Formats: sequence, C-alpha cells, structure tokens
Amino acid sequence: MKAPVARKIPKELEIHTDVRIDNYFWLNQREDQNVLDYLSAENEFYEQETAHTKDFEKTLFEEMKARIKEDDSSVPYKYNGYWYIVRYEKGKDYPIYTRKKESLEAKEELVFDCNKMAEGQGYFRLVGLSVSPDNTMIAFGIDTVGRRQYRLQIKSLITGEVFSDAIENTTGSSTWANDNCTLFYTKKDKQTLRSNEIYKHKIGDSEDKDILIFTEDDDTFGVAVYKSKSRKYIVIACYSTLTNEFHVLNADTPNDNFKIFQKRIRGLEYTISHFEDQFYILSNNDKAYNFKLMKTSENQTEIKNWVEVIAHRDDVLLEDIDIFKDFLVVSERSNGLNQIRIKRWDNQEDYYLPFDNETYTANTGTNVDFDTETLRYSYNSLTNPSSVIDFNMRTKARQIKKEQEVLDSNFDKTNYTSERIWATAQDGTKIPMSLVRRKDTKLDGSAPLLQYAYGSYGSTMDPYFSTIRLSLLDRGFIYVISHVRGSEYLGRHWYENGKLLRKKNSFTDFIDCSKHLIKQNYTSPEHLYAMGGSAGGLLVGVIVNEAPQLYNGVIAAVPFVDVVTTMLDDSIPLTTGEYDEWGNPNDKDYYDYIKSYSPYDNIKAKSYPNLLVTAGLHDSQVQYWEPAKWVAKLRTYKQDTNKLYLLTNTEAGHGGASGRFEALKEDAQEFAFLLDLEGIIS
Repeated sequence: MKAPVARKIPKELEIHTDVRIDNYFWLNQREDQNVLDYLSAENEFYEQETAHTKDFEKTLFEEMKARIKEDDSSVPYKYNGYWYIVRYEKGKDYPIYTRKKESLEAKEELVFDCNKMAEGQGYFRLVGLSVSPDNTMIAFGIDTVGRRQYRLQIKSLITGEVFSDAIENTTGSSTWANDNCTLFYTKKDKQTLRSNEIYKHKIGDSEDKDILIFTEDDDTFGVAVYKSKSRKYIVIACYSTLTNEFHVLNADTPNDNFKIFQKRIRGLEYTISHFEDQFYILSNNDKAYNFKLMKTSENQTEIKNWVEVIAHRDDVLLEDIDIFKDFLVVSERSNGLNQIRIKRWDNQEDYYLPFDNETYTANTGTNVDFDTETLRYSYNSLTNPSSVIDFNMRTKARQIKKEQEVLDSNFDKTNYTSERIWATAQDGTKIPMSLVRRKDTKLDGSAPLLQYAYGSYGSTMDPYFSTIRLSLLDRGFIYVISHVRGSEYLGRHWYENGKLLRKKNSFTDFIDCSKHLIKQNYTSPEHLYAMGGSAGGLLVGVIVNEAPQLYNGVIAAVPFVDVVTTMLDDSIPLTTGEYDEWGNPNDKDYYDYIKSYSPYDNIKAKSYPNLLVTAGLHDSQVQYWEPAKWVAKLRTYKQDTNKLYLLTNTEAGHGGASGRFEALKEDAQEFAFLLDLEGIIS
C-alpha cells in the first residue's frame, strides 16, 4: 500500500511582510469529509504497514495488563465524617467510587460506577467530584468527547437520583457554599475553550437562572473557583503564565460580594492558603524567583501587609505547602530533588524527611484534615514501585498504607539500576538526566535507548516507576528522562531559560544529552530513540529537523508542531494564554524567533528518522491538524525510505483513550513501533 498523499491547496499567510505558503491549511476543517477521508487513509496505511506486529502488540498488551492488579483500590481517606475509596474490578476499564460513614467497617455506599456510566461511549471521563457540606449531594463533571468541555450535574447521595439541572460547557469543577444549596462553577468560552466566567447556581434552578458573578475579560487569563481547605472561604483564582489574582468570599454568605485579595500586578505570582485568622501566601514578590512563604491577616490582604515566614533561597524552589493544626509541611526542590520539610508552628521542630537516592519522586498526597498529626505522602523511584505512606509528624513513625504490586513472577527490583548523569550543553550548562536499565544491559553502545523529555511551562517530569516500562527494560532498552531547560527541575531560573526567546535551549539541551549518551556508550545513533508529547512533541519535532542523524526512531504524541500559525490564531483554544510561554508572533521579534524553530516551517529535503505521530480528533490542547499537516508535508520532503505513520484516535482528545485498558493498547502500539525497529517482535 502506498502512503497517502494529501492534496495541496496553497494558502498564503502574510504578516510582517513575510509570506508563508501553507499547502495543508485546509486540513483544519474538522467536519470536511475530505479531511476525515485523509485521516482515515493514514490510519489504514498505518494498520497495513504494521500488520506484521499485531500479534506482538497483543502480546505486549497482555503482558502490560498482567502486571496490573485489576481488582485494585486506593488507600481510603476521611473527609467530613466519611471514608472515600476508589476501586477497580477485574476486567473493567473504569473506576468505582464508594464511601463509608465514620468507620471502614461500615456499609459501603456506591457513589459512582464509571463502568456503567461509560456504557455506549467511545470516550468517558468523570472529574470534579465535590460533596456538599451536609454529605447529601455530590456535583460532578462528565466529558464523553475528549474535548474537556464538561457537563456539570448534581446527584443525591441519599436516593441516587441525578438532578435535572445539568450545565454544559464547564471545566467540570465546582464548589459548594456552606448553605448546601449554592454551587459555584466555571464556564468556558465555546470557541477558545478559555475558562472565563464564574456562575452561582441554586439547586433546582435551571441554568438560565444562574447568576454570572465574575467575568475574566483579559484573554491571556483563565479562572477557577474552589473552597479553601479550612472550608471558610470560596476562592476565585485568576491566572496567567506570569500573574495571579484571587478573590475571596466567606462560604457562609454566598450572596455577598467577593473581595479582591490583592489586585493583579504583571509578574506577581502568588497562591493562598487559609489557616485560623491568617492567609499564607507563596509568592515571588520582591524578586523571589524561587518563591518565598508570607502571611497576612484575613482582614488585611493587600501586599503591603504581607509578612515573611520562610525567606527566598537561591538554591531551593518552594513549590507548595500543606497546613495542619500543629504543623506546616513545605514541598521544596533542591538540586532537582523533591524534599518534604516539616515544621511545627511553635518552632520546636523543623526537619526533612530522608530520601536516599537521586532518581525518586516524593509528593504529599491527600491531606484534607487540619486536626491530625498524620501526613500522607507518596514515594517511588525509577526502580521502586510506588508507596503511599502515613507519617506521624510528632513521633516520626512511618506506616506504609499501600505498596504498588507488580504481578509478574519475573519482576525483582534488584535486577534494575538507576542513576543521575549530567551532559554539558553548548553554552556550558550541566543538564541532568535520570536513567534506568537492567543491570545486565551492556554499556557498549549496542543497547537501544529511549530518551524522553517535556521541557515547557515549568512542568517537571520527575523520575517515576512504571510497570509498563518493564516491557522495554526487559528487552534490553535503557530509559532516560532528560531534564532540559523549560522545566523547573533545577529551580525557577531553569524554566525562565527555556521559554520565550530562550526556548531553543530546550531543544539543544535534548540534542546535547543525546550526544552525551552516545559518547558514553550507553547507545548509538542506530539504537537511539526519542519521545515527547504535546509541548514535548514540539521538542522532538525540532530535533528531527536539527539533528535527524542522531536518532533511529521518534515518537511524537499529539505534537505542537505548527507553532507560528497556531500562535497567530487567537480563535484556537489556549493561544492567547500562551503568549507568555512562547511569545506573541504579532510582534516581529517573536515571529522571527518562533518561525526559526517551528517544526512545520522548517521541514527540509533530507533524510528523517522513522516516525510515529499520533493525534486526537477532538484534542482541545493541540488541534489534530497540526500533526496531520506535519506528516503530510514530511511525506513530500523526506528523502529516505524510513517509516512515517500518522495514527489519529477519532474518539479521543489530548490524553488519548480514556479506559485503563484502552490506554494500554496505545502504549503497546508505541512500544511495538520501537521494538520492531530493533528487530525485536517477540
């Protein structure tokens, strides 16, 4: 079967006296039958070209599935008199939500069975579970398309009835006032999908009676609404890449007006947490680029009243706090590693939880109670399955509440080894990588290696354990996470040096990591593979233009590859909110810079690695046409016989398939692509 050839319909795009000709602009018509036919042809081409791996794909899927405890359940947590539990049943794709009153020995109450709710749906996602203060109702959001436009509904926890007052096009999240009949929620702009309006809803009323209480007019901002952990305040959060603003309202008086906490100042980032008569504020105020902790009276919240609690440190990023009656828990990052600091309010103790390696992830978990000595946190590493741990902050006793089971008789974590290594970038900066492999994998350049990165939005990809990854490691692969600039792995400056007019650092860091891995004989260009998704898909889209000779294959998952065109179209979801991340190409300096790296605009007539590109027809974050256009253009330029596949999920969005087993099938497809290139299909 010959590869599909998309029609060329030239579209002239001009700005700043620069003209670009886009032959595949027409692919952005989602309802056009010609577009759907092209996507279908690409899917059919992929299926025929990979027919010889289908049995192996099935083997991989069954292998991955067999390692998972199918009848699994979460560690229960107690909130407002009820224990809440999420569990799975054998053979079923979706979770079941239950609760028990006061005691874990009490009768189980079914809250939601997502398996029944998902029947007949190609995609299903339940989000935003919010229980009323009197425990009688629960609000929830449902998406059956994958575009993250949720229908908000309310269910009686007494009768099981789902009320008729459904609200469309929301974020799925909502929060209750303390009167048990008022619900605040967020709606989205129908075209751009920007969350921009907060409404107040009364139980039993139709949506047309809901009161609009806040509109965010700045199209670079989004909004959200939630209740403080203290349950005293309803909070409206306004956020952009560089700036925050909050509005607060006493949850006992939902008909009063919200009060602005601190008026937005461009560049001032802050978050708030309430405790007793104070607000605690994480902020970059006064050039605290790694953030500091401040506090202020709940009656005097302007910035002039903020008082320092934990000072800014140049070498430690302050990421989050958890407040308890007698303790303050601070989540920090030092030299790339998670740290959990525990401090008594009376200053009698101040200590850190001990962690003993460099390739782990530790995070505070679900801690909804104030009046407790117990901190719940999770821990895992590249070689250690995940654990949920309850830690007594007074006695320092640890209790492992749950350890991830790996249902594979051949699995022994002592067979694997991990390390953190450092590459030197073009500008001399040291770039960290987290690496895992089997101990018996040879380091003579012959091992296949999968190198992964994201590198945008300050989002840090911490090293984590994966049962799925074992299917690669046990077949001789090495797995590496490159912590390139654009994340916050080494602090806020690490992010600042990988965005806007320094974005290219993310790409060159990845390439320099690849060169280091080859030079140190971890792998070779014949066995090196790269993978990235979304903004990480942009990264791998750039590296195949800049250094295609380094890679045998690349997986680009829902990749953001048509950066110039997308960032010039403010009708596309997310565009206006992204200006502070990528730059606004309506400004010529940003236009020229973005155009110089945008993967779609820099395809040349040359050889490219083997490529598997995925898309989601209903993707709200990266529109399906970006990967589709990229593949269509690559087909006309590439001068090699390497594989080039476009696989579009027509029933999902940005996150891929929704069921846990359907998602595993996508993983099996990706792994089969890599292993086939290595000649390993058994």
